[in-house]
Amino acid sequence: MVCLGNICRSPLAEGILRAKLNNPDIEVQSAGTCGWHIGEKPHPQSIKVALKYGIKIGHQRGRKLLQSDLDYFTHIYAMDFSNYNNILDLCSNDFQKSKVHMILQNGGQVPDPYGKSDKEFEKTYELIDTACGVIANQLT
Repeated sequence: MVCLGNICRSPLAEGILRAKLNNPDIEVQSAGTCGWHIGEKPHPQSIKVALKYGIKIGHQRGRKLLQSDLDYFTHIYAMDFSNYNNILDLCSNDFQKSKVHMILQNGGQVPDPYGKSDKEFEKTYELIDTACGVIANQLT
């Protein structure tokens, strides 16, 4: 699960997908394409909206997407077109590129709620929740 800073959208996606899969054998992680928030907790509004739905993400810490992640993970989901393209730029071969997908499989993007209202974080949660339901069905 990849967004820009790894504090708003991708931590939500990590927590939601992990909860939907409920399978310790499937590893789910999140990262950002920039390194602005390495080591930081998710955004307080992301933590708040996740808790509203019974998902705890406060233990997560921001990290930057690494070249090695492109080899290690079997699926890499981008929240928006900008991060999708940033991930593809990091890829060194077609196999890595084949692993990269938009989280919204209808061609849409998950807007970045950073600096916006609780209502926007709620909308973000709903988009990611729906997308993770589809992904969980594909993975199980």
